[in-house]
Amino acid sequence: MIYYSTYQAARVIAPKVEAIFAAHLAAARESGEDDLAPLPTANVVEAIIDATFWASLRKEEGHSPKISLAYLPPHQAGNPLLFKHRLPLSAGILTKIAPGVERAGIHLGVWMEDDELFIWGTTVSIPNFCFVLDVSEPALLVIKHRRIYGFGKFTNIAVLKGDQVKMVEEKHTDMRDCPPMLLSLLDLTAPSYWNDSVNVMIQLAVSMRSHGRGGTLLIVPNETNHWLQSIIKPIQYYVQPAFTGLSKLLQQDRKEASQIFWQTALKREVEHLAGLTAVDGATVISSDYELLAFGAKIGRAKGKDNIDEISFSEPIKGGEATVVHPTKVGGTRHLSAAQFVHDQKDATALVASQDGHFTIYSWSVSQSRVQAHRIDTLLL
Repeated sequence: MIYYSTYQAARVIAPKVEAIFAAHLAAARESGEDDLAPLPTANVVEAIIDATFWASLRKEEGHSPKISLAYLPPHQAGNPLLFKHRLPLSAGILTKIAPGVERAGIHLGVWMEDDELFIWGTTVSIPNFCFVLDVSEPALLVIKHRRIYGFGKFTNIAVLKGDQVKMVEEKHTDMRDCPPMLLSLLDLTAPSYWNDSVNVMIQLAVSMRSHGRGGTLLIVPNETNHWLQSIIKPIQYYVQPAFTGLSKLLQQDRKEASQIFWQTALKREVEHLAGLTAVDGATVISSDYELLAFGAKIGRAKGKDNIDEISFSEPIKGGEATVVHPTKVGGTRHLSAAQFVHDQKDATALVASQDGHFTIYSWSVSQSRVQAHRIDTLLL
């Protein structure tokens, strides 16, 4: 198939995307995995990105499209919804069909026959390492794939925003101090499950980012109350006894955690906690996911110095760690979170900005300073 895209970024990124998927699929075959998706070749990737990008800039009845496309044949889609007549892959068709397929987990199936790409229907089931292209907002596209074990959030490969292209860099950071949450988002850990603490943290981060108001979540050790030294008194919304809705769910065994009703309850509790981060101030939970306070004002702990430098990085090509002043990362919310972790080295802080940026703050033992990882590229 010969395709001439008018979105230049599609042509630039397509060969890189093919190479990444080829490497993943080859490694999976060597390890004996089955149910693997077909390889998205560069010309296919370029064509899908181009049509989807231009569709993202259009509107249908005043709404911008929010769609997800998956490249696979119908027979690999489980129980697909099939159109009697295949539809051409074009910006116009994608815009028209978008209102019916914008809910999470629904993909438009795209395949190629006789050198022609077409839309064959919809599916909620896709194979391992299936090429997926999501439209998050106008001109913002995310290339991702389904994790090999199917649990947790899809793994992001690249993010395109207008003429900006960000390729995810799996090996960008010092793994000795890398937060487990970041390792999981990069798909560098063992398979996660619904009730794994790391997977729940990712769900909290996605939910925090989605409410769009910005917020701070502090995760403090369960064994001590030293975190109170870094909080201005009185705390407006101090929770006593600690709220254990999410904590109790996570204590249930994995067999129970696989049930749909349990997953629904987990989502409800995650949304509950994440929603509280929209209140001015920080939300504080224990390492066992018990809610301790929200709307808390962070202050420098007595006897501690003002933080004047952090290590900042982003898991993309060219996003290697650099030492900067905390104010270079964000505003007051980011500065207070960095100060909190500087004073409470066994704590972690998650910060969502109103502009969509999301940052993890943790203490790096090897660097003897706070490290900040910007991960919004992985959360889209």
